[in-house]
Amino acid sequence: MVVHTTTSAAPLSASVLLLNRLYMAVRVVSARRALTLLYRDLAEVVSVDDGKYLAYDFDDWVDVSQAKREFEPELHDWVRTVRFQIAVPKIIRLLGYDKLPAAGVKLNRRNLFARDQNRCQYCGKRFPSSELSLDHVVPRSQGGQNTWGNIVCACVRCNVRKGGRTPTEAGMKLINEPRKPRRSPVLTVKMSDSRYASWKQFLDFAYWNVELK
Repeated sequence: MVVHTTTSAAPLSASVLLLNRLYMAVRVVSARRALTLLYRDLAEVVSVDDGKYLAYDFDDWVDVSQAKREFEPELHDWVRTVRFQIAVPKIIRLLGYDKLPAAGVKLNRRNLFARDQNRCQYCGKRFPSSELSLDHVVPRSQGGQNTWGNIVCACVRCNVRKGGRTPTEAGMKLINEPRKPRRSPVLTVKMSDSRYASWKQFLDFAYWNVELK
């Protein structure tokens, strides 16, 4: 299914938590992907109300969306089709997939920026991602490795000041000891948004990697 909308593409980029058949978190997908899976009967919406799980197929979710549109429109992202408006689900469950994702949080720029909360780990100031660089605490020229414990966010000014030296050699101090996070830092940031509170119970036990696409 290709979802045709009469609005901007922003709602179709909203985040949806994807569970496997056993209700285990697998990854986060876009609303476009989630609605496509739902329309093709490959997944169902999982709604958490008062601690109870309610499941809806595509047609049922369209009907539920009409009620949500009337009583709680501000709590959802909305996709407008030619015939109706549908709420972007927060969680969907794959009906025929029970595999688990590989363990481990991926070491990449997005996760590093999220772990350090876009804060330079030397001066402590926050910057847009475009104004941050990644610094090897122990420079690669001195044998430093590409690991969670050896890479931090640094603003351009601090990175230039440090140069190819260790913080001690440069007379600088880290504001936090770099560590490997237990779960995806980007996911942790997402969960700070009250709209995604329903994800928490599925992720508290998700010590495996929840990969973001």
